[in-house]
Amino acid sequence: MKYDFVSIGDVTNDTFITLVDATVHDEATGKEICMRFGDKIPYESAEYVRGVGNAANAAISAKRLGVNAALVTDIGTDSGGDDCLESWAKDNLDVSLVRRHTEYPTHHHYVLRFGAERTILIKHAPWPYVLPHFDELPMWIYFTSTGEHGEPYHHELAQYVKTNNVKLAFQPGTFQIKLSADGKIPDVYQASKFFVCNKEEAQHILGNDSTDIKVLMQGIRDMGPKIVSVTDGPNGAWMMNDEGAWMIPMYPDPAPPKNRTGAGDAYASTVTAMLAAGLSVPDALIRGPINSAFVVQQIGAQKGLLTRAQLEDYLAKAPPEYKITQL
Repeated sequence: MKYDFVSIGDVTNDTFITLVDATVHDEATGKEICMRFGDKIPYESAEYVRGVGNAANAAISAKRLGVNAALVTDIGTDSGGDDCLESWAKDNLDVSLVRRHTEYPTHHHYVLRFGAERTILIKHAPWPYVLPHFDELPMWIYFTSTGEHGEPYHHELAQYVKTNNVKLAFQPGTFQIKLSADGKIPDVYQASKFFVCNKEEAQHILGNDSTDIKVLMQGIRDMGPKIVSVTDGPNGAWMMNDEGAWMIPMYPDPAPPKNRTGAGDAYASTVTAMLAAGLSVPDALIRGPINSAFVVQQIGAQKGLLTRAQLEDYLAKAPPEYKITQL
């Protein structure tokens, strides 16, 4: 099987808990969600969402966009693992490279929703990460969130893509951002064709508090990636390569967002999938925010993901202000 897009990283089942009795404190060190300690806290609803997480979200996104995609991940032999497989089967996602284990349960994260934002309680199992054997080399590998024990896996993957001339897209998760800031995975950056993160993550990785997105993108490019994209929430998204830099505003929300979980995954995976489909950097950039806009209309990171036909239709219907600007 020849894959155009192989997504690698951890997955989870999520329970979204909608809070009604909480407050947000905006301290100098960052916002904090607060609830009464030692009390019974009412909540509005709880919704179980199966087979999500950065890698799964990216794989489903690419699959719906018509790219030949597969998922490389680890799950348990428990009912949580069964739920993941059942969910992915609805999109006919190739799961032949998914490994199942008896020693650890499938990840289950808890997403505390308050307004349109979320706070996620996470736990990663120490999966025995290993790269699969590919009968034919994939065109793109999309690498994202792993557990804290996964540093050697990063070096193995960096060597693999360099040796085999496979294009690597890197969307770092929380632990990978820490590794990046500590300078422990320079080989992953040097091996990356495409890198994507948000503004705050770029600032942390670089140790640079500049708010100039072009400065941040160039800083990441200096670490090795040929194409870099940095997003800034409602302010839009930027991309840079050897030919220049471009900016696209946020695609207008069709309605007030229900939850922003998965917006970054939708953007990053859409841009990567469009690059895999042969589109130019500007053409890939202009399509990314559209998928994000529709993901946040639903609870969970996959329900709102668009097909390629839907994506192109919404692009054709975009308002005049939704246009790309070369910087």
